[in-house]
Amino acid sequence: MTLQRWMLALCISLISGIVKFRPFLSSDTCRTFGSGVVLPFQGSGFYVHSNCPFTLTRFAYNRVECDISLRRSNDGLVEQVSIIINKVRTVLMNGSILVEDNSVSLPYDQTYQHIFQYGVYTKLKSALLPLSITWHSVPGGIDTLWVELERELSTDMSGLCGKYNITGEINRCRSSNSSFTVVIQYMAKLDLIILVKVFVCNQIFSFIAASLDSRWLHYRQLCYKNIYSYESNKDISCAFFKEIATLSGEKNYFWSKWTSITKSQPTCPGDLVYDEEGTAFLPSCSNPAPQITSQDITSSCVCPKGKVLNDHVDGYQCVNLTSCPCVFAKRTYLTGETRSTRCQSCLCKGGKWLCSENFCPTRCLIEGQFVTTFDGKQYALPSKCSYLAFQVICPPPLIYSYLPLSDYATVFWQSSMYVQVETSTDIKIQVQMSPQIQLYISVPRKHKSTISGLCGNSNSDSTDDFTSSSGIVENSAQPFALSWSVGACAVNIPTTCINTHNEMFADEKCSVLINPTGIFAKCHGYLPPDQYHTACIQRTCNCGRNVQGCLCVALASYAKACTSLGVFVGDWREATKCTLTCPKNQEFSYNIRACNSTCRSLSGPDFFCEVDDFPVEGCGCPEGTYLNQDQTCTPKAQCVCYHSGGITPPGPVVIDGRKCLCENGKLTCSKDCDCRNGKVCVHCSEKPVKTAQKSCDSLSKPLFANMACESGCYCPYNQYEDHYGNCVSRNNCTCVYSGKVYRAGEQVNTNCKKCVCGQGQWDCTDEPCPGTCQVYGNGHYQTFDSKWYRFSGHCQYTLVEDYCGKTKGTFSVRVESVPCCEEALTCSRSIVLDLQGKVTLTLSDMKVTKHLQQGWALQENSLYTIYTVGLYIIVSVPSSGITLIWDKHTRLTVKLHENWRNKVCGLCGNFDSNEMNDLQIRGSTVGSSPMVFGNSWKASTPPCSDVTADIFPCDRNSYCSAWAQRRCMIIRGDAFRDCHLKVDPNPYYQACLLESCSCEFEGKFLGFCTAVAAYAEACMSSMYLRIKVVNIMKNPIQKHLIYY
Repeated sequence: MTLQRWMLALCISLISGIVKFRPFLSSDTCRTFGSGVVLPFQGSGFYVHSNCPFTLTRFAYNRVECDISLRRSNDGLVEQVSIIINKVRTVLMNGSILVEDNSVSLPYDQTYQHIFQYGVYTKLKSALLPLSITWHSVPGGIDTLWVELERELSTDMSGLCGKYNITGEINRCRSSNSSFTVVIQYMAKLDLIILVKVFVCNQIFSFIAASLDSRWLHYRQLCYKNIYSYESNKDISCAFFKEIATLSGEKNYFWSKWTSITKSQPTCPGDLVYDEEGTAFLPSCSNPAPQITSQDITSSCVCPKGKVLNDHVDGYQCVNLTSCPCVFAKRTYLTGETRSTRCQSCLCKGGKWLCSENFCPTRCLIEGQFVTTFDGKQYALPSKCSYLAFQVICPPPLIYSYLPLSDYATVFWQSSMYVQVETSTDIKIQVQMSPQIQLYISVPRKHKSTISGLCGNSNSDSTDDFTSSSGIVENSAQPFALSWSVGACAVNIPTTCINTHNEMFADEKCSVLINPTGIFAKCHGYLPPDQYHTACIQRTCNCGRNVQGCLCVALASYAKACTSLGVFVGDWREATKCTLTCPKNQEFSYNIRACNSTCRSLSGPDFFCEVDDFPVEGCGCPEGTYLNQDQTCTPKAQCVCYHSGGITPPGPVVIDGRKCLCENGKLTCSKDCDCRNGKVCVHCSEKPVKTAQKSCDSLSKPLFANMACESGCYCPYNQYEDHYGNCVSRNNCTCVYSGKVYRAGEQVNTNCKKCVCGQGQWDCTDEPCPGTCQVYGNGHYQTFDSKWYRFSGHCQYTLVEDYCGKTKGTFSVRVESVPCCEEALTCSRSIVLDLQGKVTLTLSDMKVTKHLQQGWALQENSLYTIYTVGLYIIVSVPSSGITLIWDKHTRLTVKLHENWRNKVCGLCGNFDSNEMNDLQIRGSTVGSSPMVFGNSWKASTPPCSDVTADIFPCDRNSYCSAWAQRRCMIIRGDAFRDCHLKVDPNPYYQACLLESCSCEFEGKFLGFCTAVAAYAEACMSSMYLRIKVVNIMKNPIQKHLIYY
């Protein structure tokens, strides 16, 4: 009797909690547990004991084959499980998980399946089938295994779990194994010897017989067989009791009987404690408030109440939320610690970064054809023209755009490579003079919203950076840039590589920028290298003969950007074979300053020292020497002296009648000017004369662009030439928007602004502006603030929600890629919309399913509406201003009402009109790379591993690149010519290239069609015109992109 009581006491410690509520999706479950009990999908349970391998279930659904088999050891436990889904084999044995013969750790995420910890269990969830496998491992094997189907499948199933051919599976194994026992309901027999040894079964069923109705006799017989010969194996008996407890439904009564017998509890690692009704996924420092549903309540090891798991360290450490550390650039910071860059300081507090406002001046970069505006918008110049980079308009209409005089600007060589300019309006300009001219402009924040030109307007709103010279916001870089051009343009800049050798060289050498272990890796956490990598390839590919020189210029752009943040990457020039040779006896340095470094600086206070700007590289003099007039570094004693009349060598000299001495570079003279005949000492300078052209265009052009007078035909006094060639008064001047001419008084609605043409310029007022975010293909995202980025993950991610650091919210949209069967590509996207804790909508498999949360029922006026328009499913929540548009494949568009501005977060950004801060990691204002940003927005349930490398079709099938370029040129071709000035085609073209490199998969993978359709829809939403697209879609559903 003592043995049985001890067994019962030990069993309770392993019995898991019973789920309080049924899952919101009806599931079909097959279970096998103990030493051989099987409860199939349908029908009565039976007992099978043998060390013969069995097929648990085998079926095919939507052309995906599934085969699950297992084998038990002589000890009764399952010693090996084989799971084959879509030809990918996963094996469970010896406490390890092998995928395609490779051992994996948890969580494990592959295109077709996810494996993760689920409370005290381990779960495998298929991405291709509505199927999951859950098991509980113990020393020596597996004591419990479930196969769950999320919904009834209309397919034949064979094997022990199946609805067909169960007897055949048993007979197959019986014929090859004499040590074989089967018990089913009508075959079970009682054995007096067994009854003596299984007293524990009788005692258990005396507690729960009433709750099992007529089934209790059948389950008690299974109990006899399960425990026979395994009385001393507590794992086998307890696995059986746990499953019977689940079936009984009388949890409270059942547990009270057990707890009266035992005092023991299961042990958990580290600080965790056992909870029979705990959460399957633990609150952690990374995600302190995971979204847990009723189906995620199970046996679990959890942190004590009020604490969360510190998932930034090993060892299952539980801490108060206020003690959580922070992570940045793969480094862990304790709460209270700070980190700083040149422009910002951040404090770690309770797992979140609290950062100061960026106190550096805003900066515009013009590097070759690539421009980064003051507000962070990046684009490429379309043609070789003369452009107005920027102009500052001060409150009295005085333009400081051209400052040729020393009264307005200080100009000097900061190093052998850079010229430094500082204006009287505190604007600082660095001009890289060699090996290629590049421009870096810094403006103080006092000039906010007073700037215009190629560099934007520095108002912290990147959505209006494409404001043209006539005052209207363009949608594409081309018309915007050309509006700021001066004079005639030469030729267009190539947008694609035309030299195969250069292309191969660029692909190989530019990869150093994104190498996670390379020389630039130190800066990745501070400045994502993706845009610089793209620019590097394009600049190097379209270079002339000196491709190595072009490569080094591109690499230097990223290195300089890192240095401006206070991150020095090291001697990158040596690592990339980009070293520079300095003239004469000068030395190279990555941080050169002209302050007190020349012989000229010895002649008096060096005003170069008053200029504080970002560090520059180049050649300069070694410590203790000074640069003289012939660019040689000399000792101070050999320096010449500078004065207004020229240069004087060391020694005594007479200047303007005064006796002077040049010593150590400094000139000392008598005070008297020796002026004769009543003369005094005076210095004079002249200012340039300005003129203006007589056209309506000139009214919005920068003044310095019209300084020179040219011969030609002009309109009479007080009249201007309009865009039709007619002379009109100023009030009747025409305006231009996206290549179209508008008369005075005509109105244009664009970019959430209403613009009226008057006196040759646009007068625009803001209007309520809804937000639009989209994702399509393998992972191309455009945020509410129009930022494009790439992120390809196999987990479920939060696309947009309004929780945003709060414990409660009203909605969330989560997305998960659904892979293709034939290749590791995304063929569809599963979407989950949670609304106010009342209803959950799942958009998957070309349909919408709903689940009503507990305690909520459909009202007469529904919270949402679902309707189909053409190829799209549209879900609208009018009361909340939320609309989802899904093409039933990979493309999803989310539209939010203006009221959601600055109240949402997720992969769609924060909807604040500033694309620079869109990539903020969860629970923080810290920006990061697309990969780190995307990983931070993983849904907490189920757990999923981080993406370490974004693999797009072109990365996998580079041999298809030329084929993809030919296909995707439709976006840049005549079919969309009328749209190019309305919607910038470049991000859509680049996405098309990455999606279309699947030439062996044509006709099945919709990446190309989806990419082109995305641009077509953007064009339609921006203008009222018809677009003809060549019939190149092989998928009959998408033969024509536009329907009328």
